[in-house]
Amino acid sequence: MSDGWSFLVAGALVGLAGGFAPGPVTMLVIVQSLRYGLGEGLKVAIAPLLTDAPIALAALLFIGRLDDTGLALGVIALTGAAFLSYLAYQSLVFKAPVASLNAQAPGSLRKGMLTNLANPNPYLFWFTVGAPTIFVAHRAGWSFVALFLVGLYVCLVGAKITFAVVASRGRSFLEGAAYRYTLRGLGVGLFVYALKFARDGLGYLGVI
Repeated sequence: MSDGWSFLVAGALVGLAGGFAPGPVTMLVIVQSLRYGLGEGLKVAIAPLLTDAPIALAALLFIGRLDDTGLALGVIALTGAAFLSYLAYQSLVFKAPVASLNAQAPGSLRKGMLTNLANPNPYLFWFTVGAPTIFVAHRAGWSFVALFLVGLYVCLVGAKITFAVVASRGRSFLEGAAYRYTLRGLGVGLFVYALKFARDGLGYLGVI
C-alpha cells in the first residue's frame, strides 16, 4: 500500500465483503426489515458503528505492544491472510440467506449491537487485519488511517443498508444472479488482499 487511495480501496473492499456476506447481522437486518419495515432494518445496519470501537481499541492496544516484534507481527499477518481467505471462500461458495420472520421482535438497535458484539468476525478482523493495517497507515499519516476507516465503514454500513432497503421491498435481489456475482467478485478481491497479507507476514518473519 503506497498511497492514500490504496488504503481507501482496501477499506472499501473489506467493508463491502463484510457488508454483503451472509452472517448474523445481515440476517437480523433482513428479518427486521421484512417484519417491521425499513426503519428497523436501518437501526441494525448502523450497529457496527456503535460497537466496533471498543473491539478496535483493544486490538490496537494489543498490536501496539507487539509493534517491534517481527515474529508476533508475522504470525498475526499470516492469521489475517487465513481469515481473509476464509471470507473469500465464503463469498465464492455462498448460499442465499434464508430469514425466519418468527425469529426476532422489536428493539432493533439493541439487538443489532448485541449481535455484532457476539459475532466473532469483528474480533478476528480487528486483531488480524484492521489493527495491523491502521498501524501501517499511521506511519504514512493520520489521513491514511481516515481513508481506510471511511472506506471500511461507508461500504460496510452501506451494504447493510442496501439489504434493509431490498428486504423491505422484497427478496428478489437476495435470490438473484446479481447478488451471487457481486459476492464472487468480492471473494476474488479478498483473496488477492489475503495474498498481500501473507507476503507481509512472511516478510516480518524474514522468509522473504
